Amino acid sequence: MVDIETARQIALSLPGTIEQDHFGKPAFKAKRIFSTLWIPERRMMVTLSPVDQSVFHSFDPTIFYPVPNKWGLKGATFVELDNVREGMLRDALTLAWEKGK
Repeated sequence: MVDIETARQIALSLPGTIEQDHFGKPAFKAKRIFSTLWIPERRMMVTLSPVDQSVFHSFDPTIFYPVPNKWGLKGATFVELDNVREGMLRDALTLAWEKGK
């Protein structure tokens, strides 16, 4: 389990990352937004490649799954914070950050 503040701190620990508002949600950006926090839902969206998304999804589809819209087809992935291990969230955020820098 990862709490909201820990998820925020992991994202902000990535070099050059800033936090900004994105349609009412905290968003984390290097050159592009690579993650958003969905606080009431206790989940995080990370922007992965479709291949990385499928790898995380195959690990546990109840923790990592595509956002149910066109962005999900392009790699936007929800992460359930109540069930994810901190190391796995850090790995997903690092891949998303690499893609967004």
